Amino acid sequence: MAHEYHDPVLLQACLEGLNIDPDGVYVDVTFGGGGHSKAILAQLGPKGRLISFDRDRDAWGNAPEDDRFTLVKADFRWMRNHLRFLHALPVDGLLADLGVSSHQFDTGARGFSFRFDGPLDMRMDHRAKRTASQLLRDLDEPALTTVLRKYGEVDAAHRVARQLVKANSDTRIGTTYQLVEALRPVTPRGKESSFLAQVFQALRIAVNDELAALEAMLKQSEEVIAPGGRLVVMSYHSLEDRLVKNWLRDGNLEGEEKKDLFGNRLRPFTPSSNKAIQPTDLEIAKNPRARSARLRIGTRT
Repeated sequence: MAHEYHDPVLLQACLEGLNIDPDGVYVDVTFGGGGHSKAILAQLGPKGRLISFDRDRDAWGNAPEDDRFTLVKADFRWMRNHLRFLHALPVDGLLADLGVSSHQFDTGARGFSFRFDGPLDMRMDHRAKRTASQLLRDLDEPALTTVLRKYGEVDAAHRVARQLVKANSDTRIGTTYQLVEALRPVTPRGKESSFLAQVFQALRIAVNDELAALEAMLKQSEEVIAPGGRLVVMSYHSLEDRLVKNWLRDGNLEGEEKKDLFGNRLRPFTPSSNKAIQPTDLEIAKNPRARSARLRIGTRT
């Protein structure tokens, strides 16, 4: 069954970044509603090929009936192995639109948003064992402090963690509204939405191990993309964008500049620009979720 998804963000810039060859092989590691994938297929000829990845079963129903298209129902951190199995290496371009899809945010039963009441789930892959509710039960105060600080950049993370551990020991936090209620004593006045967004983001990233998956994908991009091919990555928060920027600029995730004997930078990609591409005011007006999008493009050297 197909689900309703919003328009893909920065679609034209993504397609231009991929620099599509009609006979080429392309990968969309974040299929979602299929908006980017369908636009790529529209530019491919009969010999072209597109492989897309998604671990969320809600996305699977959006797969187009097209002989040139393959949907891999798996986490993109295993991209290289699947592409090898499908005899699709090397590829001419890779697109990643990171983060949570609008469909996931807008479905209360998934537990991604504090705007709707629903089970505190947050799993992108229903086959994964641990929900956000389970995570809150498993983590002690120091571990939860680390998650909130590292993945949500939450101020006074230790105070927030202490409050959550205390609230969870009284009654188990099992829904999104119970989490919002548990956070009430430590929620800053006038900044409720941004604070809750940070906490929800931190738990979601931890539940889905999102940054480790991104790191694995970036490292594999060096092996799977052909020379001259493109890496096109769109991120929605600074943690992801920093990793992508470091990878394209320095060829490593730490952002350390390494040079060869002749003073040339050792990096597998040349970034198209030092600045990320951002959506126009018009696009943000049409799709408010585009506001935080940052698009970076690199060419395989």
